[in-house]
Amino acid sequence: MRTAYSVETVRNAERELMARLPDGALMQRAAAGLAAACAGLLRDLLGRVYGARVVLLAGSGDNGGDALYAGARLARRGAAVTVVELAPGRTHEGGLTALLGAGGRVADDPFDVLAAADLVLDGITGIGGHGGLRADAVPVARAARGSGAVIVAVDLPSGVEADSGEVTGEALRADVTVTFGTYKPGLLIAPAREHAGAVRLVDIGLAPHLPSVPGLEALQHEDVARLLPVPTGESDKYRRGVVGVVAGSARYPGAAVLAVAGALRGGAGAVRYAGPRGDAVIARYPETLVHDGPPSKAGRVQAWAVGPGLGDALGDGSGPEAAVADVLASDVPVLVDADGLRLLDAETVRRRTAPTLLTPHAGEAAALLGVARAEVESGRLTAVRELAARYGATVLLKGSTTLVADPDPAVPVRVNPTGTSWLATAGSGDVLTGLSGSLLAAGLPARDAASAAAYLHGLSARLASRNAPVAADDVAANLPEAWRNVVG
Repeated sequence: MRTAYSVETVRNAERELMARLPDGALMQRAAAGLAAACAGLLRDLLGRVYGARVVLLAGSGDNGGDALYAGARLARRGAAVTVVELAPGRTHEGGLTALLGAGGRVADDPFDVLAAADLVLDGITGIGGHGGLRADAVPVARAARGSGAVIVAVDLPSGVEADSGEVTGEALRADVTVTFGTYKPGLLIAPAREHAGAVRLVDIGLAPHLPSVPGLEALQHEDVARLLPVPTGESDKYRRGVVGVVAGSARYPGAAVLAVAGALRGGAGAVRYAGPRGDAVIARYPETLVHDGPPSKAGRVQAWAVGPGLGDALGDGSGPEAAVADVLASDVPVLVDADGLRLLDAETVRRRTAPTLLTPHAGEAAALLGVARAEVESGRLTAVRELAARYGATVLLKGSTTLVADPDPAVPVRVNPTGTSWLATAGSGDVLTGLSGSLLAAGLPARDAASAAAYLHGLSARLASRNAPVAADDVAANLPEAWRNVVG
């Protein structure tokens, strides 16, 4: 599992560790790891470190010091290392002395040296930076990005917000980020994540000084494998979980089919469909148990998934408001997605005794919060936490980074690492609804069901696409293969 901590938490841990180490030892650990990573990149790029042209963009803080000490190590291995000082007179003194002593030099013209660089180290600002790059750093950052050199960010790309993943001004986009001690939230959450490139973690001994509960966590294969329910010889359809699906309408019949597909291929023991498109569902999935009356009369279920493609009326002539209210009145876990979200009342959701999982995309989240969509997209971590608190529900916020928040603010937010832009296709959210509902019905807590479903959903899209166009039905079809990839 990858874990991330806030800037304040990292700073506190660094202070504790530095109190036990000789002066400057922690920075030297970071610089050694950074230099080793850069040397590896240069060998991949050029086949050598000797003679490589390396440019350091050094700000006035410790981030610039890390870059300078790493540059000194590369210079001692024969690289031609030049530093561009973004704050002349305030550059880290010890780092600059070390670089010059190793044969490095200070650039006379930053644009000339950047144009010829093989690798650029971004040490302009660190995890304490806010509000994007300063105006005087912008031309240098743009020249670095346009140089064709490999850009390596030191701890965090300059200009992004470490704690939230927001990018509120201009930021330098890296090819690789070498981060120290632990991941920072901005390295895992878009839009900052898109500036980080490939992220490499350097161990500097910080782990024993970090809290046991992180601020953010990203599940990996082995974590998801531990969550997924596996049937035994004693299993029947009820032990595996029966999920009820309320979806589809005359205008959106495919939503019903895709949600049922996600549920069936997500491991449900059985699926009960309650809605007006039973004909379309049965034609594709004859094992589905179909009911055209209210959900509460459909039969026994262990969870409900409601919302995708709901129209003005369901099979019994009632409106979608009645169906959503009927489902929310049940005593089993309920997932609400898509059209169902616009019919929610926060107090009704908060009063439920069984778990509730909401799965909005950015536009739906914005409507629930009463803010602009751009505000949600730029501050996804803030938005998902606010929604979970307001509704007293687990929230899966879909998008460029899928986040899962628990209503308890002390519980870490989860970020899904398997997302892919190929999921930006009609109906993929309906598949996720059915998949998540099946895991709820199997007995997983809402946070685990949402996290595992998002992971499998993203992995399935990657398997289906392999860099080619993919439709929602392909995502559903590849869920069993994604499951096999995870459990081995």
